[in-house]
Amino acid sequence: MAEIGTSHEGNIDHARDLVHAARDAGADMAKFQFVLADEILHPRAGNVDIPLGAVPLYERFQELERPAEFYVRLMDLCQEAGIQFLCTPFGLESARILRRLGVQEFKIASPELNHLPLLRTVASMGVAIILSSGVSTVADLAESLDLVRLGGARKITILHCITAYPAPEEEYNLKAIPSMSNLFGVPVGVSDHSLDPVIVPALATLMGATMIEKHITLRKSDHGLDDAIALEPGDFARMVREVRAIAGQLKQGEGDPVELRRRQVVIREELSRRYGDERVRRVLGTGVKHLAPSEQRNYGRTNRSILAVTDLSPGDTITGENAAILRSEKNLSPGLHPRYWEVILGKRILRPVRAGEGISWPDILSR
Repeated sequence: MAEIGTSHEGNIDHARDLVHAARDAGADMAKFQFVLADEILHPRAGNVDIPLGAVPLYERFQELERPAEFYVRLMDLCQEAGIQFLCTPFGLESARILRRLGVQEFKIASPELNHLPLLRTVASMGVAIILSSGVSTVADLAESLDLVRLGGARKITILHCITAYPAPEEEYNLKAIPSMSNLFGVPVGVSDHSLDPVIVPALATLMGATMIEKHITLRKSDHGLDDAIALEPGDFARMVREVRAIAGQLKQGEGDPVELRRRQVVIREELSRRYGDERVRRVLGTGVKHLAPSEQRNYGRTNRSILAVTDLSPGDTITGENAAILRSEKNLSPGLHPRYWEVILGKRILRPVRAGEGISWPDILSR
């Protein structure tokens, strides 16, 4: 999966070049992001540190907003190029628009893994769902998986992920791929935000990953939000070749556990010779799914919580117009988990809550 995201910067000609680059590099799928700023952040979120530096992210997302017709053109570009189209919604409106356009598979980004109303809505569409699992715990993932399973999702895939840009390769803990697949009974791939083109995708494939997602850009010096950590086409093509070669070797050993194990050992030894055994061992990790060190400070802030959209005063009733499930990021206080969204709708506010700040239990419960 070639993650184009918003690297087209709203320019259809640039998008065409990226789609063709993804196809020529050997990707099966080009993935985009359907951005509506109000579905993601509050305007008071302020500057957010990304690879480009400190960016006023709400305003940048507003600049990237495009009408549904733009995504129809992206779908047409992918069809003409012979590559599959995929898109990430960030809220209910973008999800519903994509479904009206006929999209049959949705990718849910890591920060939205706990946006349970979004997951419930997408699952009810009967589509296939790809869930990224960055900045989440096993309990978070189990809750979301249960919801989409019961909600009617046609197929579910997990992408093991670290939500950091760039993500330290030694934190990837790729042995968690078979652990998570065995635990949850679904295919598991990897969404790789590390900088090396090969080591994480190659070892993930060795660990049984069924899908590899990596950002693509025409030039790292471009000004897209993720271009600095993306692969240029030549490196993306190199990654695809290495992944397919390993997958092909493993496929030849299917049906014979002894032969498969022999091939796994040979592949690991080759990667250890190229990258060093210690580096390989660090990337493989322990296999226990946990928050990576680079994610811990963002837990509860990069993911969603319930925030006030407007200033709330004592006596105000919480509605879908004055509150929302958003990312708080670093400059705003997080609120209640989205699982309580339906619980708090219609409740009265007991103390002032400033626009953009989280709504907590003391704001609505008296002693």
